[in-house]
Amino acid sequence: VLCIFYSLFFSFSSRARMNASREVKSVELPNCKLIKGIVKSKVFVKFFPLLFYKGLRYPGVKSFEPDKPGKILLMDMNEEDPTVLELKMTGSNFDASSFNPHGISTFTDEDNTVYLLVVSHPDFKSTVELFKFQEEEKSLLHLKTIRHELLPNLNDLVAVGREHFYATNDHYFVDQYLRSWELYLGLAWSNVVYYSPDDVRVVASGFDFANGISMSPDRKYVYIAELLAHKIHVYEKHANWTLTPLKSLDCDTLVDNISVDPVTGDLWVGCHPNGMKIFSYDPENPPGSEVLQIQNILAEDPKVTVVYAEDGKVLHGSTVASVYKGKMLVGTVFQKALYCEL
Repeated sequence: VLCIFYSLFFSFSSRARMNASREVKSVELPNCKLIKGIVKSKVFVKFFPLLFYKGLRYPGVKSFEPDKPGKILLMDMNEEDPTVLELKMTGSNFDASSFNPHGISTFTDEDNTVYLLVVSHPDFKSTVELFKFQEEEKSLLHLKTIRHELLPNLNDLVAVGREHFYATNDHYFVDQYLRSWELYLGLAWSNVVYYSPDDVRVVASGFDFANGISMSPDRKYVYIAELLAHKIHVYEKHANWTLTPLKSLDCDTLVDNISVDPVTGDLWVGCHPNGMKIFSYDPENPPGSEVLQIQNILAEDPKVTVVYAEDGKVLHGSTVASVYKGKMLVGTVFQKALYCEL
């Protein structure tokens, strides 16, 4: 009887964390179109005004092209009708065949050199690949691969220097069997790590699937998405790189990745209204998409707006939304990307 009770309890808990019973209420935008050249690949975007994309194979989530390596695409949002361009990746020690990109962030040096830091999962392990963006050649020069024992299950990162970043680990366990139990039991053991070449440490913990991470335009605050708790957390960043929890915002959706408007400071969040459909993909009943805009998140009562939502007829599983000069790009888990004029 006790075993049945615990089984029912954890089953109910898992369904609640996944928002398994939620149906999507449609919120449409009038000027949207799918981007040509992006089909059956996972997409993630984060940078202004040049947006970088990638593809991902992730344990427990369906992949339409499991045997193809990931790639980085470029889209210039300053163009009237922007298109995507695949960036050539070069470097003597870079293995493009095992490139499996996930989270992505950029850092611009004092001389305006742009560096791209990319979470990758070669053979489903975790690394951070450091690239230099060569704008004239439209290519990426691989500079370094970063590995560390405190970075075992990387999801996303936000760069604070060329080789300095905060990163989320979305699981505690590395073993796939134990990871599945960690997810099922709701063990809030994932964390956030600060990395530099000389200092690596856990700076925040106790998350039920730490996911997207970003930073305020003034670099004073770090935003963390806790996917299965449906929360956005705000942390104050200190000069010694420690983080202090400031507030949390409850959302009625699974919050994935966070982009921050560099002008307004608004948060744009790609979300999963029903997480069960993400982890149990059914093409006949595909996962929906949802985009939140969060204004004045530091205020006592932030304004949260559902900017876009649909039930899977257009996109399958939105992960991220980036906005630049009235234009929005929505990336997904499974396929396609959507370009909208707001």
